[in-house]
Amino acid sequence: MENNAIRNRYDFVFLFDVKDGNPNGDPDQANLPRVDAENQEGLVTDVCIKRKVRNYVYLKHKGEVPYDIFIKQGNILGKIIDETKKQEDKHIEKTQQKLNELYYDIRTFGAVLSIGKEGGAGTIRGPVQFTFARSLDRIYQAEHSITRLCVATEEEAKRQEAREHASTFGRKATVPYALYRMHGFISAVDAIKTGFSETDLRLLWEALKNAFEHDRSAARGEMNYRKLFVFKHDSHLGSARSGQLFDLIQIKKKVELPRKWEDYSVSSSAEITGKVPLGVQFIDGDTIG
Repeated sequence: MENNAIRNRYDFVFLFDVKDGNPNGDPDQANLPRVDAENQEGLVTDVCIKRKVRNYVYLKHKGEVPYDIFIKQGNILGKIIDETKKQEDKHIEKTQQKLNELYYDIRTFGAVLSIGKEGGAGTIRGPVQFTFARSLDRIYQAEHSITRLCVATEEEAKRQEAREHASTFGRKATVPYALYRMHGFISAVDAIKTGFSETDLRLLWEALKNAFEHDRSAARGEMNYRKLFVFKHDSHLGSARSGQLFDLIQIKKKVELPRKWEDYSVSSSAEITGKVPLGVQFIDGDTIG
């Protein structure tokens, strides 16, 4: 596994937008779009984006090894860990290695494996880490009343009949428009431990660029990938600080109230390339794949 692992550190910036949809509802706030309570900038959790990556990989490879997905609906995680641990003579390191070989999301994002009747298999730190995605501007949490003419139960039908066939009312929350920015980090040091390879890396870029194409729903509105900026370091430890590289991606508003991607001005590839420090290669994500 170690021979196939990536040998370079990567940092990247991922841009996507939403129009008339809820990119990530907050269950603690009646499923309203997530926001920073202090400045009202929109948020999308790292877990939400990881879910979309997992879903894409599963759709493409249909659960075939070595691209199966560990965190997915229907999996009894403790049972999987117990069975794998028994196969590896209850040796934790061998169990972790086997799980890395089988599951794309474990060798990519890592996993907490300390569950199951056999005592679990500890924790695997994944080489790929995402931040929360944050909107470039404060968002407006729009709420809409919706009606439903059909009924779900006999009791509901009786209540509607008593009100002379009144409709059932509900609520739907959306963001009129927002552009989100997420930062990502890929550690070559952790990749050697899990076996995250160049092939896995290419699949990650592909999954991010197609994250919303097979995740459409009325609730999410129109969500689209916009840009992927990748910084490849010459060494496994890195040749520049990630914050220094992220600062090269400048995004400015062209209008006071943006309502589409074209309302923003984003640093061009030529501008970024001219400022990249020694030991770092800039890659425009649109040229990948």
